[in-house]
Amino acid sequence: MTWQEICESPQLRDLPFKIETNGFGQILMSPASNWHARRQVKIAATLENQKSEGEVFSECSVLTAAGVKVADVAWGSAKFVRTHHYETPYPLSPELCVEITSPSNSRAEMQEKIMLYLAKGAKEVWLCSDTGAMKFFVHEGETKKSALFPKFPKKI
Repeated sequence: MTWQEICESPQLRDLPFKIETNGFGQILMSPASNWHARRQVKIAATLENQKSEGEVFSECSVLTAAGVKVADVAWGSAKFVRTHHYETPYPLSPELCVEITSPSNSRAEMQEKIMLYLAKGAKEVWLCSDTGAMKFFVHEGETKKSALFPKFPKKI
């Protein structure tokens, strides 16, 4: 199935899972939790309050070399939005992609997502741990704080 077919499928519409695809086009599902949902809202709201230019997205789909990945939260500049509008999935990453780690996520999976988003044009990728601790990554590796959102807290 294409990503558009997955999005439009009545059989998949009401699943209580986050859906992504792998490099073979197979559907991957991760169970959703209320803790995860709450962190997602807090991160998105904090981003909204810190930048007036650009747009914040939740569940932002990006076509990567390893299939469609869905960032829990993302931020795209006004230029990104003008260029890509609301394509689904985006052919390139918005400037910021945020993943909230869940118990089902392995370290290797998160490292791969960081690399995939950066390879598709993200300037930064953030990880939020189960304690709310934030880690910030750029092409050169982990950094102490965000250059895009320098006032973003290290714990949410």
